[in-house]
Amino acid sequence: MITFYPGPSKVYPQVAAYAQEAVRSGVVSWNHRSPGFMDIVKETVRLLHEKLAIPADYHLALVSSATECWEIIAQSLTVTTSLHPYGGAFGKKWMEYAHRIKPMILPGEADVLCVVQNETSNGTQVRMDTLANFRQEFSGLIAVDAVSSLGGLAFDWSLADVWFASVQKCLGLPAGLAVLIYSPQALRQAEVINDRQYYNSLLFVHENFANYQTPYTPNGLGIYLLMRVLQQIPGIAEVDQLIRKRATDWYRFFETETNWKLLIDQPELRSDTVIAVQGSEEQIRAVKTDAQKAGITLGNGYGNWKSTTFRIANFPAIEEWEIEKLKTFLRTYELAAPPV
Repeated sequence: MITFYPGPSKVYPQVAAYAQEAVRSGVVSWNHRSPGFMDIVKETVRLLHEKLAIPADYHLALVSSATECWEIIAQSLTVTTSLHPYGGAFGKKWMEYAHRIKPMILPGEADVLCVVQNETSNGTQVRMDTLANFRQEFSGLIAVDAVSSLGGLAFDWSLADVWFASVQKCLGLPAGLAVLIYSPQALRQAEVINDRQYYNSLLFVHENFANYQTPYTPNGLGIYLLMRVLQQIPGIAEVDQLIRKRATDWYRFFETETNWKLLIDQPELRSDTVIAVQGSEEQIRAVKTDAQKAGITLGNGYGNWKSTTFRIANFPAIEEWEIEKLKTFLRTYELAAPPV
């Protein structure tokens, strides 16, 4: 079965062999404070800096999920409250979750600006020029949820103080691990707040990762797999070029070779990593069912668009032959039952 689900999405085919390596070598049973496991953490951190072109002075930690990163930002980096401009379901969820921890009273009091760079629910994205404007206009910390784009697109890291993503999308790995990246300014704010009451308080996490350790028993297999995948993939500049070209091809395909309507009308707002296509409930239900019969899994819609869209992941682990098979299916499907 070929999957275009936008998360968890397709894993790199080499992951199966890497998992067998981890079991055969005993890595999955290593104590997380043992020298061998610390070497794996150290190499993973080094490779993240190298392959994603993360500045040397930005710190890295590995946690359980992007949702945990929401919690860390609210607890350890937010003095009063956070501001959340959003355009989709995940941005709204982040706001609601953060405000349960640090309620919003007056918007002017916000000291952290929280932005979803790639809104998986509807296939939109915030581009770097928009982030640059936020950087100029907002005096506090900026935190970016890059769940559907980290590992697929190149970022100007200086435009935000915190970046984070789960690994089950553009990094082509099974779910259960997330990468948290934070600037020296973010660390200084954490030191001022001095939150140390939780197992995932950022200062506690930081102190452990300074020694290439984790504050709790981690997803050791996930960290090993992340290290091995990072060893195999090219640098982010090359990946970014591939993903943007594929995105351009996908949007051109839908606009010129099919009768389907893209959910997002404005090209400048469209995501490069998640393509959202709309139709009637009957059309969406039918195309997903017929795609399954053809051995292809399309992504369901999400939130307000659950029953009237399907989504296509444009992630690096997806191969060209898979893309061509889906395009062939959609061309044939259009001839048989064009949407109206």
